Amino acid sequence: MRRLEQLTLALVFLTRLPLARFLPPRLMSLAHSTWAFPLAGALIGAISALPLMLGVTGFLGAVLCVTIAVWLTAALHEDALADFADAAGGQDRDARLTIMRDSRIGSFGVMALMLTTVLRIAAVTSLSPLHLIAAAAGGRAAIVLTMGALVPARADGLAAAAGAPGWKNVGAAAILGAGVILIAGEGAGLALIAGLAATALVIRQARIWLGGQTGDVLGAASVLAETAILTAFALILQG
Repeated sequence: MRRLEQLTLALVFLTRLPLARFLPPRLMSLAHSTWAFPLAGALIGAISALPLMLGVTGFLGAVLCVTIAVWLTAALHEDALADFADAAGGQDRDARLTIMRDSRIGSFGVMALMLTTVLRIAAVTSLSPLHLIAAAAGGRAAIVLTMGALVPARADGLAAAAGAPGWKNVGAAAILGAGVILIAGEGAGLALIAGLAATALVIRQARIWLGGQTGDVLGAASVLAETAILTAFALILQG
């Protein structure tokens, strides 16, 4: 029962699905629920892949899949990616943190959103629902890996409030995320490497820029890892 409650909390946090009423009245730790992030991601991927399951393929199917994914998550991670990309314009740590809290979007953020969206749509045109499920699971595992690798950059904010996931949860999320990716078949090895490389890049850049992670860093890791996984699968299947 406790595991089911933690999975539900992960879904409430990562999606706009109306599941909050199923949570227990007691306060639950988001950090303790992070092991379930890849499972929540897999569900997001499955729902977003509905157009493909219904036979809508090609460019239109890909656009619909990405649209559903963005709507289902309320563009939470896309907003984070834009903020993290805009931090490139900051001259020091404090300036970057200030930029990331600014509700306005700059040129770096616009370009990051445009490029990742185009890559996701282009990749999905040649992929199956299982690939979308794998990429979404891997993207949410990237959140947990980043949480485990970096301390919060602020004393307040989402990342600090969530707490540390603990290495058991990080390990469980990594295993679940990798397992779902590997089930996807041909190209899974390259997709896994691509997802890990994207996550490592975000971790490295966040450490250099901020000395830790924020909610924006975590969201950026998710989007970039998912995009890298989708792109890797598409490269293998198109090659």
